[in-house]
Amino acid sequence: MFDENTTLREIVTNYPQTRSVFEHFGLDYCCGGGRDLKTALEEKHISMEIFFPELKEAIQSPSMELHNRDWRKATLTELTDYIEKGHHGFLKKTLPEMKDLIVKVSVAHSLKHGKILSYLNLVFDSFREEILQHLLKEEEILFPYIRQLEAYSLGKAEKPKPTYGTVQNIIRYMERYEHANAGQTMLDIREYTENYRLPEDGCPSFKALYDGFKSVEGDLYEHIHLENNILFPRTIELEQKSQII
Repeated sequence: MFDENTTLREIVTNYPQTRSVFEHFGLDYCCGGGRDLKTALEEKHISMEIFFPELKEAIQSPSMELHNRDWRKATLTELTDYIEKGHHGFLKKTLPEMKDLIVKVSVAHSLKHGKILSYLNLVFDSFREEILQHLLKEEEILFPYIRQLEAYSLGKAEKPKPTYGTVQNIIRYMERYEHANAGQTMLDIREYTENYRLPEDGCPSFKALYDGFKSVEGDLYEHIHLENNILFPRTIELEQKSQII
């Protein structure tokens, strides 16, 4: 199935149900998916003996949930629709709720935990603005192009006109900057909060705030994985085959 030289990207792409295992151990399989398993585990000081059994158990117990579907076999239109309705919809609903929680927790706990709450407020505002701009770019530019590209390849639409030269231009920018920045922000927040360790005097709202960050992190990792490892490579390949440029 896999060994220590297999990349995280290959494992998660072939076995979507293993995502929860990687997330549990804090292993970045989206932006850092090109690393081999041995290197990724050594960086986190995780032993093969502890990690392998959990990974194999996840593979042998596949979930039938929608988000564990083998998206390599879906059409690009189905995949973009899933990302837009599922992941974009989740972020648009959750980010405003997170902001309200940060304000609420800051009012109650700023005296004792002002440093960490000020950090979260500042980082979150920047993260939210960048993410919403990213979603808008996908919804108004990239995804419509991908859907038209696929329809054109099937003889069902006119030849699309790329906005940024080849589609690879906008994709590479998203991967190297927008996705990488978002992923790093989540890692920074996890580290700064000591893996979301709740203060002893943390109220239910404080716990809800940290739970919210965990949810955003998990959703973002799946979102980036689906794009970086499946949607983007297939789109680039299809554009080249269709001889758009």
